[in-house]
Amino acid sequence: MLQRIQTIYLLLAAALCFACLCLPVGSLVANDNAETVAVMYNLWVSVMPNHEHVYAPWALFVLLVIVTTGYSSSIILFKHRPVQARLTMLCCLLLVGWYAVYGAFIYSFCDRFEASFLPTPWAAFPAVACILGYLAFRGIIRDEALVRSLDRLR
Repeated sequence: MLQRIQTIYLLLAAALCFACLCLPVGSLVANDNAETVAVMYNLWVSVMPNHEHVYAPWALFVLLVIVTTGYSSSIILFKHRPVQARLTMLCCLLLVGWYAVYGAFIYSFCDRFEASFLPTPWAAFPAVACILGYLAFRGIIRDEALVRSLDRLR
């Protein structure tokens, strides 16, 4: 199981998604004095003057939890390669959806706080996880093709 390269890709993708769950994904900076107004996490936005939590971006958190669980489940499904491949591609599509929701929340919060948005480097973790998921998908498909070709020889 762990000797397959796609398992390593899936494990790294799940770890990156889990890390992104815990780290801030951006900050809102006031346009007039470049002071940080709020810090955005996947589950909440921490408004700076009194560190009040606004739980508006909970959808980002839910998407990343689903993707992390999907990648972890995909590691366990190594004996069912077609299901593993479909689940891996579904997780990649959900990560693309995460960026769409992320952009919608950025637009909403920039209007609400009248500030500009600065993403953190950790906001790129889902993109890297999506690339790793695609590489894992290619490895799974390659294994399935190898098994089918060996079945033909019997």
